[in-house]
Amino acid sequence: MNRLALIFTMALVLVSTYTFATGDAAKGKIKSATCTGCHGVDGNAPAPVFPKLAGQNEGYLFKQLKEFKSKSRVDSVMAGIVAPLTEADMANLAAYYASQKVSKGVSASGALFALGQKIYRGGKKATDVTACIACHGPKGRGVPSAGFPALASQHAMYVSKQLKLFRQYSINLQTGENKPNRTNDYEGMMINFTKNLTNQEIDAVAAYISGL
Repeated sequence: MNRLALIFTMALVLVSTYTFATGDAAKGKIKSATCTGCHGVDGNAPAPVFPKLAGQNEGYLFKQLKEFKSKSRVDSVMAGIVAPLTEADMANLAAYYASQKVSKGVSASGALFALGQKIYRGGKKATDVTACIACHGPKGRGVPSAGFPALASQHAMYVSKQLKLFRQYSINLQTGENKPNRTNDYEGMMINFTKNLTNQEIDAVAAYISGL
């Protein structure tokens, strides 16, 4: 079975097992008051180091909040934010941000655009890197039913940072280091995707994604 077919099969499995959030967006809007400093009043973070939450898939947002709380995804700022939240609070926040419209990202150009597009749409066959399009779609909308997040218009700086955190896991294994990394991807899919990408390639993919 080739890699794209395997990913499609895994997506079908996820569709049947993924837990959907069923929050109250109105209550989530009230609760979001503590989130505006980083993520903006409507989930469109003004600073590129913070992610845009507007328009993100509800189930994915809910999952990330729960994993910040359980510490399976580590971030010192988010750990303090989620500490007092109940599961209902997190579901409501996810519903609110999912109902908002994401602002348009910054389009890449020239060689950066060409390289990012090539990897996003076609992967990197020489080192067995799968195309991003397989899970996140041609327009970066993700697959909500399988838990694959929307990427379109996300800040390039934030995307690049997350991809490098996933890659750091593999670097740590090779070097014996214990630098901050991210491992809360399904079956190591993002770890496998990033482990053979250079900084230049990651930055190019992130820049391409921002313009989707």
